[in-house]
Amino acid sequence: MKKYIPKIIFLIVIFYSGFLLGSSYLTEDRHPGYDSVTNKESVEITENQEKIDFDIFWDTWKLVEEKYTLEPLDYQEMVYGAVSGMVNSLDDPYTIFLDPEASQQFTEDTEGSFEGIGAEIGVRDSFLTIIAPLKDSPAEKSGLLAGDKVIKIDEQEVVPGRFGIIDIDEAVRMIRGEKGTVVKLTVIRDGLGDFKEIEIVRDTIDVKSVEWEMKDNGIVYLKISQFARDTGDELNKEINEILVSNPKGIILDLRNNPGGYLDIAVEVASRFIPKDKVVVIEESKNKKEEFKSWGRDRLGNLPVVILVNEGSASASEILAGALRDNKNSKLVGTKTYGKGLVQEVRELKGGSSLKVTVAKWLTPNGTDINKNGLEPDVEVEMIAEDYEENRDPQLEKAMELLR
Repeated sequence: MKKYIPKIIFLIVIFYSGFLLGSSYLTEDRHPGYDSVTNKESVEITENQEKIDFDIFWDTWKLVEEKYTLEPLDYQEMVYGAVSGMVNSLDDPYTIFLDPEASQQFTEDTEGSFEGIGAEIGVRDSFLTIIAPLKDSPAEKSGLLAGDKVIKIDEQEVVPGRFGIIDIDEAVRMIRGEKGTVVKLTVIRDGLGDFKEIEIVRDTIDVKSVEWEMKDNGIVYLKISQFARDTGDELNKEINEILVSNPKGIILDLRNNPGGYLDIAVEVASRFIPKDKVVVIEESKNKKEEFKSWGRDRLGNLPVVILVNEGSASASEILAGALRDNKNSKLVGTKTYGKGLVQEVRELKGGSSLKVTVAKWLTPNGTDINKNGLEPDVEVEMIAEDYEENRDPQLEKAMELLR
């Protein structure tokens, strides 16, 4: 047996050397970032214990590195594209990955000043859709209307991507631009027999979210155009002046209000309904949570009629539903947009962020708004001639209800 020991040791050394050489080869064959990104070859999903193999990702990455020749590769953009593709596969137009540039644009939008056309956009029935042009914005002045479906930006067609989702992020970048420059939108509009081309001169968009004026018979017309971070503070200042005028009722105009922050909607609702009344119910995978009014309902004793249309979305639907369910306020106009989902924004490395749907919301009475909208109590349409001749039959009907 002793005479075989040197041979056995020799074979073990040869085998181990081959193993190390093979391991080195496999390591070099992978992309250098493989271990730092995945730290393992598969990820275990806790829900169903299936394993997802990442080899297809890295195989594709390597092939692109080896074969693609049209231009130098931007590895960071490749990562952003991979993350965007993953998020788009969820088939939810409101769950969006924002690269650093888009993330900065999103922050500017919610802070109230930016350059562009001044319109909230979304996806409806697989079309890029104008949710709402902001008040006195270039979009509104050019004749762009809530519900317009955008099929071209300048001469580039707007089409769904790989997963059937329109890239809103890219559309926003194309529509945005420096003050004084022009963008042309080709839209489809209900009631029109053909496409309509609308040229819009971009401008600085400074959004004042709360405005009011006194109408006849002591009726206050109160317009809230969005729920930005400063909307609650703006409203509190205006309430001081409103109460001095001794109003008899309020017309709350939420038309073309695309929404904003949930907590700001709760704060605004708290000025109309008593403390501890349910404003909205948030329903996630595992629980339901009630968001209740904070108190200081300084406008709580006044009757309220609410103006809504297809541009009233998200937080504006929360406010309208809360006042109707708690205060029996009447809704006048047309059916609202129907965005009953809650997004959470999480910051990521390098200035990028993820806006992800975490729950859906219900009105205090349990009405599910998503894709359904709120039906008005009194339906009043606005036709093209009303806009052209500066008539507002919806406002007139609201005045009539409060007299």
